[in-house]
Parts: sequence; structure tokens; C-alpha cells
Amino acid sequence: MAQYFGILDGGNGAWGVRVPDLPGCHGGGGTAAAALEDAVSAARAWAEHQVAKGLALPAASPLEVIWGGGVEAGEVIVSVPVLLDAGRPVRANLSLDAALLEDIDRAAKARGLTRSAFMASAAREKILAGAGMG
Repeated sequence: MAQYFGILDGGNGAWGVRVPDLPGCHGGGGTAAAALEDAVSAARAWAEHQVAKGLALPAASPLEVIWGGGVEAGEVIVSVPVLLDAGRPVRANLSLDAALLEDIDRAAKARGLTRSAFMASAAREKILAGAGMG
């Protein structure tokens, strides 16, 4: 997972996040949290586009560079994680409690997902939550 810094600003129902290391990448929303969530989605799309074109992702600038690059009064630096898929499934053998597995299967079926798709989605959510996105 790549981790970039974004710059959050706004108020009164209009918030935005720009990601200096990813030219043209920004997110917006009615709250700071919504703008950050949108920026994470935009950063993933930006990165997927780069990878599809065969281009490498830029290295994340150190916090000091972002801070010194023009953060204005009232702006806040936020973390923008980028979690990309490799595009190839890999089989994994996991051991889970039988009741938990039954609950997973019920939840997956209720959402129209396979067990694998449900587990991958849950893992992504947990990883992003650990990166400050949950």
C-alpha cells in the first residue's frame, strides 16, 4: 500500500483534498471525512490509470516537503492511502471458527458476493481503517 499526503481545506459544507504527489488528483465532499474518502477513491483511480499505462507511481514526498510546499493557514495535512490490486488471484488456506465462517457466508450471500469477494472487501476495509480511513 502506498501512502501519500493530501492537503485538506474547506468549511461550511464544502471541503476538498488535493494530493500534490498525484497531479490533478483531488477529492471533495460536504464534510472533511467525505472529502477525504473521495480523495482516497480518486487516488486509487489515478494510480490504477498510471499502472494501466505501464507507468510507475511517484514516490511519496516526505511530510516536510509537503508542509514546506505551500500549506496555507487553515489547511490540514492528511494521509491518503492507495491500496491497489495485483490483478491476479492467489489461493490462501485460512483457519476460521466454524460459526464465523457460517456468518461470513450468510453476509456474503446477502450482498450477492462470493466468500472470497466478501473476505477481500472486508480485508480492504480493515486495512484502510488502520490507515486512518475507518
